[in-house]
Amino acid sequence: MSKRTLVVYFSATGTTRAVAERLAHAIGADLKEIMPAQPYTAADINWRDTASRSSVEHTHRDMRPALAEPIGLEPYDVVFVGYPLWWETAPRVVRTFLESEDWAGKTIVTFATSGSSTRGADGVQLHDSAPAAHWIPGRRIAASESEARLARWVDGLGL
Repeated sequence: MSKRTLVVYFSATGTTRAVAERLAHAIGADLKEIMPAQPYTAADINWRDTASRSSVEHTHRDMRPALAEPIGLEPYDVVFVGYPLWWETAPRVVRTFLESEDWAGKTIVTFATSGSSTRGADGVQLHDSAPAAHWIPGRRIAASESEARLARWVDGLGL
């Protein structure tokens, strides 16, 4: 890929991190983590607890958890944005990241991890958080997806 590429991810349990690392290696991209100022604990992501942090953020869609530090997209043309699917969408901290960057002239491709759901992996629900970006529909990626399959997927995107 001749374009300067970055893989950015948010991972609460390590699953999305592992996929992001394989993706970045497979396509020769840089890798950066979306780090919330307040890290998520196991209790925070307990979706069965309506008082958990993730449940409260899901209910209050305008919430934007603070980032520990900015990512900085200046040198990149294409940014793959990875996240776990929480209620068939990206966690709110991903929107914080998207809304904190200048996306003019940049392409975003999403990828998501989930045990079963595919809804939300294409990133369509996130477009309003980075309207200046050129969006290419993403997909759900299995936790066990190989580097070779990830490279073939990216090759098929025509970037």
